[in-house]
Amino acid sequence: MENDVNVIFYNPAGIATLKDKQASVGFYKYLLDINSGNAAYVQKYKDIGYIGAGIQYINYGSFDKYDINSNNLGSFGASDIALSLGYGNVYDNLYYGGNLKLIYSSYDTYKSTAVAVDLGAMYKIQKAMMTVGVSLLNVGGQISAYQDYKEKLPMDLRFGMTKKLENSPLSLSVGFYSLNESYDKFFDRFKNVTAGAEFEISDNINFRMGYDNQLRQELKTGSSIGIGGFSAGLGVKLKEKYQIDYGFNSMGKLGSTHRINVGFLLN
Repeated sequence: MENDVNVIFYNPAGIATLKDKQASVGFYKYLLDINSGNAAYVQKYKDIGYIGAGIQYINYGSFDKYDINSNNLGSFGASDIALSLGYGNVYDNLYYGGNLKLIYSSYDTYKSTAVAVDLGAMYKIQKAMMTVGVSLLNVGGQISAYQDYKEKLPMDLRFGMTKKLENSPLSLSVGFYSLNESYDKFFDRFKNVTAGAEFEISDNINFRMGYDNQLRQELKTGSSIGIGGFSAGLGVKLKEKYQIDYGFNSMGKLGSTHRINVGFLLN
C-alpha cells in the first residue's frame, strides 16, 4: 500500500511513500458485538524523514458473568488497544521504517501491558512498475501479565508485492502472512496467502477486490461456504482533500464484516 497513511499498521516503511501530510480515522464492524477502529497521522519532518502515530482498538462487547454456582454476577467487557509511534525514510528506491508500540489489554479484572516493535522495508522496481515489501510485526513481550505467566506476542512475518499493469488501470497484488509460523511441511506456511486487484475507474474512484485463502479454509463448515474469504471495496476522492474507503468482507455462513475509513490531506 503506497501513499496511504494506514500502511503504518502493516508495514511502517510505507509511510515514506506518502506525498502529503495525511490523517485518517476508520471503523470496522465485525461479527456480533465486536467492533474495532483506528486513527493515524503521518507527515514529513524536515530532512529527518517521515514520522507518524497511530492508535488501534478492538472492543469484544459485553459478556454475562457467573460464579461456579451459576449465580449471575453482572456483566464484564473485554478490549485491546495499541498505540504506535513510527518513523520511515527512503534511500534511492529502498524504503525502510519501524514502529514502537505500547499494547494494553483488559478482560474483566485481568489486565496486561506489552511493548513491541514493527520493522518494515519496501523496494520499488520503477521500470517494472512493481513494489516488493516485507515486514515483521509484534516483536516484543509483555511487561505485565494477566496472571503469573507472561505470554508471547503474536509475531507476524509478512511478504507482499504489487504490480501496476502497463497501459492499464489495473494493479494486482499478492501477499503472505504468518510466514514465521511452524508447520510440519515447509510449503504449508504459504497457505496464508492473500490476493487483490484494484481498478482505477476514474481519477477519483477505485474499485477493489480481494481474497484470503486461509480465512476461506477456516470458514468451511459444510459443503458450501459461498463467497467466504472474498472481499470488495470502493475508494472515492472528494475535492482533492478527502478519501472515503468502504470495504465488505464475506465470512460465509457467519455473516459479513464492514469497514469504512475517511482520510484527510492536510497540506
